Amino acid sequence: MDQVVHISPLLTALVTVVSPLAAFLYQSLLGKRDQSGIVSLLAIALSFTGGGLTWFTIWNNAPVTVQADWFTIGETSFKVGILLNNLSTLMLFLVPTVALPVHVYSRAYMKGDPGIHRYWMYLSLFCFAMLGLVIMDSLLLMYVFWELVGFASYLLIGFWFTRETAVQANKKAFLVNRIGDLGFLIGLAIVFTQFKTLNLVDLLGDNGLIYQSTIVDGLWVSPVNSLPQIWFTLGGLAFFLAAMAKSAQFPLHVWLPDAMEGPTSVSSLIHAATMVAAGVFLLATVFPLFSESALLFIAIIGTITAASAAYFALGQYDIKRILAFSTISQLGFMMVGIGIGTWDAALFHLTTHAFFKCLLFLSAGAVIHEMAHLKTHSHLDFDPQDLRNMGGLRQYMPNTFLLMSIASLALAGFPLTSGYLSKDSIIISSFEWALSKGSVYLLIPISLIIVSILTAFYIGRLIFKAFFGKFRLLDQLQDKLHGHPLHDAPKTMLFPMFILGVFCLFPLFSFNPFSYHDSWLMDGLLLDEYIFAPSHLAHLIIPAILLIGSIIGWIIGWKWYVQNRYPFKSANPALKVSLNQGYINQFYDVVFVKGTLKLAQFCYWFDQHVVDAFVSLIQSIVLSLSQLSVWIDKYIIDGLVNTVASVTYWTGHQVRLVQNGKIQTALYSVFLIVLLGLIYLLFF
Repeated sequence: MDQVVHISPLLTALVTVVSPLAAFLYQSLLGKRDQSGIVSLLAIALSFTGGGLTWFTIWNNAPVTVQADWFTIGETSFKVGILLNNLSTLMLFLVPTVALPVHVYSRAYMKGDPGIHRYWMYLSLFCFAMLGLVIMDSLLLMYVFWELVGFASYLLIGFWFTRETAVQANKKAFLVNRIGDLGFLIGLAIVFTQFKTLNLVDLLGDNGLIYQSTIVDGLWVSPVNSLPQIWFTLGGLAFFLAAMAKSAQFPLHVWLPDAMEGPTSVSSLIHAATMVAAGVFLLATVFPLFSESALLFIAIIGTITAASAAYFALGQYDIKRILAFSTISQLGFMMVGIGIGTWDAALFHLTTHAFFKCLLFLSAGAVIHEMAHLKTHSHLDFDPQDLRNMGGLRQYMPNTFLLMSIASLALAGFPLTSGYLSKDSIIISSFEWALSKGSVYLLIPISLIIVSILTAFYIGRLIFKAFFGKFRLLDQLQDKLHGHPLHDAPKTMLFPMFILGVFCLFPLFSFNPFSYHDSWLMDGLLLDEYIFAPSHLAHLIIPAILLIGSIIGWIIGWKWYVQNRYPFKSANPALKVSLNQGYINQFYDVVFVKGTLKLAQFCYWFDQHVVDAFVSLIQSIVLSLSQLSVWIDKYIIDGLVNTVASVTYWTGHQVRLVQNGKIQTALYSVFLIVLLGLIYLLFF
């Protein structure tokens, strides 16, 4: 019986991961011959079933792991294996649970697209990469799937590659994530240098090397090595750099708003439980590696990200960009949860956020889908994603309005929603953490409270501008269309949205709608009941402040966007900064893009006018020296040798003439010799 218990979750986990891979290979082989997506849908349904069985078997039970030899370098052996524990199986179940409605939705949303066969192929690859990432038992294997997730997202973001904006967006995502990948590699190098292994069980399991390590005189001493503590702080920050890029943390968040160039169904998956969740999952996995200073840095960056993204969302008009900045802001909340030590709360918010953010994007996709059809049939030229072209949609799309409102309430943290429980778990925990640290640390929970109220305001702004008031294009359409200009989303799109709407409510996460401590998810991930002193007053006051602040924000939004009492002009400096995302993209363009181009141009000029000129000068000097050497060799060295030879030859020839056997020649020679001798005696 024990053998069955240990084998069954491993088999179901393998089925969960391999099914999308099989669908990817099938779609790759058939190409355009199969555009239905049935195989991809069946594969993700099988993953959903396998992930659910794995989670049900492992949750709150002993972890299960299996390993096999991979390769050996020197005396170090690397293994490939699977690790199933509460954290990994939660993600293993969450990913296909969110991906399955997206697949069902996509059959209607992407119908008729000429590249639909590529869509199913990329989507299956994306799911396989994320599922493989969460169950690997080695940081090295996690890195392999980490890269595969980035590659699959590159393909999906640039799915409509005929659009220049999509091409630029996927390149931007790819390049920014390379920065994070470098951090991952540095973290791997530091961990391997210290512990001689990258296996998570050896590092973080019961009696693992991390738990046996201590700090002595500034050295991090492990059973196998010792290293200055600063290296482990840098190692933790290196892993955080990886998460900053993948989970879009300031200032590496710039790729995520542009990633909206992909299909909306892709955006829902990226923003819900796949790519952006990978960074949070990584930090939760390697949490024991972080020093106190590294955790504080994570909390600060998370706070800055949450606040800046909420501010940028206020001025956006593109419905998908508002949701994109909302994702960035909520990821900031999760990073704060990691930074204050409550990674269980971060994972709780990641889980609830996956459902309501997926529903928000699918609802936005339904609106865009209908607006795009309207654009086609009316032959009008307008942006189907611009809120300024919407208004009054609730009378045409009541079901979409209802479902998007539920998701919006969950995002705002309204009572009786799942978002209320998970967001409170982070904000209240951050307040308790700050009280244990000192008054200056209260800036973090105070900032999160303000950001939460801003979140309610900007999502209320989206609902008010899209679904209330008068449809802004109605006057232009009266002469072009008959009957209602818009219709609700088809049932094949509404059904998965309805399922996600159920997950936005509290009963699926806690039977107590006002206490996150009673959640089964928190109970399964919590290491200790309290890691710092609880504040019962905070559990009463903070939710009240958030609720009152949200209601006030919605009242203001109603007056501004429905009753047309908007007090600001489009030229307002604060709104321009928000709309232009704080000019961060422009800064990067000037400093990094144009700076790199200028550097390249300078290097080209330097190569052409300095390096090449220097080489040409050396070439000319060498050629001149070689020509001089040829002249000297020919006319001086060879000339001297030839002259000596000629003189010798001539002298010999002249001497030979004397030896002719005639007495008079001999006497003449004796006379000359005597004459020369006398001259020598007289003058020398």
